[in-house]
Amino acid sequence: MLTLNQIKKRSLAHLQHSKIPETPGVYVFWLKSTPLYIGKAINLKNRVKSYFSFSLAPRTKRMIEEAEEISYIKVTSEIEALLLEAKLIRKFQPRYNSAAKDDKHPLYIQITKEEYPRVITARKIAAKEPSLAFYGPFPSSKSVRGVLKFLRRIFPYAEHKLGKRPCLYSHIGLCAPCPSGVERIENQDEKEKMKKIYRQNITYIKAVLSGKFKKVKNDLYQEMLNLAKNEEFEKAAYVREQIRRLDYITQVQTPVSAFLENPNLFEDIRKEETKDLKKLLSPYLDIKGQLLRIECFDVAHLFGAHPTASMVTFIEGEAEKNYYRHFRIRQAKGQDDISSMREVARRRSKYLTSWGEPDLIIVDGGKTQVGAFLEVFKESGIPVIGLAKQFETVVIPIKQEKGFKFIQKVAPKGPSLNILKRIRDEAHRFARRYHHFLLKKTLLGSLD
Repeated sequence: MLTLNQIKKRSLAHLQHSKIPETPGVYVFWLKSTPLYIGKAINLKNRVKSYFSFSLAPRTKRMIEEAEEISYIKVTSEIEALLLEAKLIRKFQPRYNSAAKDDKHPLYIQITKEEYPRVITARKIAAKEPSLAFYGPFPSSKSVRGVLKFLRRIFPYAEHKLGKRPCLYSHIGLCAPCPSGVERIENQDEKEKMKKIYRQNITYIKAVLSGKFKKVKNDLYQEMLNLAKNEEFEKAAYVREQIRRLDYITQVQTPVSAFLENPNLFEDIRKEETKDLKKLLSPYLDIKGQLLRIECFDVAHLFGAHPTASMVTFIEGEAEKNYYRHFRIRQAKGQDDISSMREVARRRSKYLTSWGEPDLIIVDGGKTQVGAFLEVFKESGIPVIGLAKQFETVVIPIKQEKGFKFIQKVAPKGPSLNILKRIRDEAHRFARRYHHFLLKKTLLGSLD
């Protein structure tokens, strides 16, 4: 919990000439050691400067005249600013925050302490109800809806009491596992397992509402590693998606209001990634249309044994598992990744009509792997690139009179790198799963 001494204050006169950061954050106007008003901003500099304009409302003007000092706390995103603002308002209860901007009464988020905790909202804190955890107050119902909408897409939860059958939200993945559905499970071990998953979601929600974003990300990352270590790759991929969604909402450029205005925000982010990737590649490759369909190929083997390859397909930035393919390497021998990649390219080229033609092919590897694929696809007109693991380097072939020249470009952090890594990692996961299946089958067969 922040104390007055932990917050650096500056005089208003000094602030008008100081370099206020252009980042999200929370600001506090003070009269001696008493907070007068606490607010949040997407851009601290612009928001604070607005208080020194000539067109202030009477109430705001009165507050500025009383204030002697101001402090600000930088955060990384609007959602963090919103949660920190609510936390500080509840702690200090500033006089000029008493009336909310959009509502007569501020709104709180409550989490019940039932067997299956529910996440609900309320206008007042029930002082005689110890079985509720409260977060807020939030200055408007709009901001609360934004917070809960984003949380529910990452950590599904229930808002209704137990019913006879799973709720409507369970069918669209926003209440999962649905408590009403869990109660119908007859197998006790499975039932307890689902309960544990639901309660873990609630634990993560509480941590996020308390501003512990870093801890939640670290916990999720460790969970993903443990699942992958135990070869539970589907579950690991789900947790990885939770981490990515949490990353999206805690990026500076992703305002909470976007979730209210656009229910398809995540889908639009995917489209933005493909647009950014095209922008990255267009100076070097002849990309005629949108990158609607992207395929990625990866080769897997263990010291040359049971070499396999995978093909994963992403359409409009989303994994389309109906178009995934496995390949058992038949002709290439041992650890010859180049021959393996060439073989996979030949087999894929036979099905351009029946399987569909990609707008871009990504190869997991460097220029030798890309070159092997291009031996087959150079006349197809389909762009081929590589993604080398070291430094996340994009390998781009430039066609010349004789062969190809390869340039290596470190992908900048942002949408294009996000989609490249997501597709490459999915191809790697899919290849490893099939390789482990064949290896296990061989080992079991040797016992017969």
